Amino acid sequence: MSDPLVDSFGRVHNYVRISVTDRCNLGCQYCRPGNSTDYTTKIDLLTFNEMVAIVNVLAEMGVTKVRITGGEPLLRPHLEELVSRLSAISGIRRIGLTTNGMLLASKAQALRQAGLTDVNVSLDSLLPERYANITRGGNLSRVMRAVEACFEAGFKMLKLNVVLMQGVNEDEIESFLRLTLDYPLQIRFIEYMPIGNQAEGWKAGFMPLEGIMAQCAERGWDAQRVVPADSLSNSSFCGTAADSGPARYYRISGAAGEFGLINPVSDHFCMDCNRLRITANGHVKPCLYWNDERDIKPFIGNDEMLRQEIRRSLEAKPQRHEMIVQPSHKPSQHTMLRQMSQIGG
Repeated sequence: MSDPLVDSFGRVHNYVRISVTDRCNLGCQYCRPGNSTDYTTKIDLLTFNEMVAIVNVLAEMGVTKVRITGGEPLLRPHLEELVSRLSAISGIRRIGLTTNGMLLASKAQALRQAGLTDVNVSLDSLLPERYANITRGGNLSRVMRAVEACFEAGFKMLKLNVVLMQGVNEDEIESFLRLTLDYPLQIRFIEYMPIGNQAEGWKAGFMPLEGIMAQCAERGWDAQRVVPADSLSNSSFCGTAADSGPARYYRISGAAGEFGLINPVSDHFCMDCNRLRITANGHVKPCLYWNDERDIKPFIGNDEMLRQEIRRSLEAKPQRHEMIVQPSHKPSQHTMLRQMSQIGG
């Protein structure tokens, strides 16, 4: 086994997110502002063979978790084949999928049987018309059917990702919290991030998550912090105490589920970052927010060269992002110009 993936700040990287396509069947406001259709051409996409080769090398370097992302990953045909091949790699313990859920219901069983261990579904509203507006065409009933299908397929717990936006969906916080009372869900509230040249729109929509705990108190709900060892993630197929991710989880007394707060802007978790990102066309990104990335596609097939390029990418990883900076501050690197759908989140 190779030496672990450690950057210049001592952070050990055991998690990789691989985008299998930058195409999407929705146009979520925070992910694809302007509803851009500037996609990677099909010929540029990594093949399944290339993805497996990359993960084989990363597993030798200590990576234990893979998350399949997009765009919308279920637009990539035969995704269960990729899941099966990744799950067969020695050292890989978890394989996750982040999806908008539109195509998930009919594929949940096959993905579970192929070895998928956890599912994150993006769901930013529980109101059909609002959901359609945020996503530019999404069908809420299809997403809710997908959630049911995942439980029917044997997933013990699901994560629902909610990007909170001021003036858009902040009035639904209580409705999402109530879901945790009756269902084994992890509702994850995520701060809206200024990705892809959308600073002005982001300023209008950004809201910190600090008010969520106050809402619990106002409703008389006793919400207590859940340590990773006691979390739903640790008691299901979806996680381990040693890999709890960036969310801080809480459980309302007597609830079947939990809710999490992910504060990448107001309270960054950069010093605990353990992830790399591989774009759909084979570039490794050590940091979501910075523009720096390296093309590793030419080195696939030469494991030693591939390892060297991956390590070089880590050398450029900054100590932290700079999503919020003072007006007089000059960023230490070029900030991200890709849209979120082109990165894989």
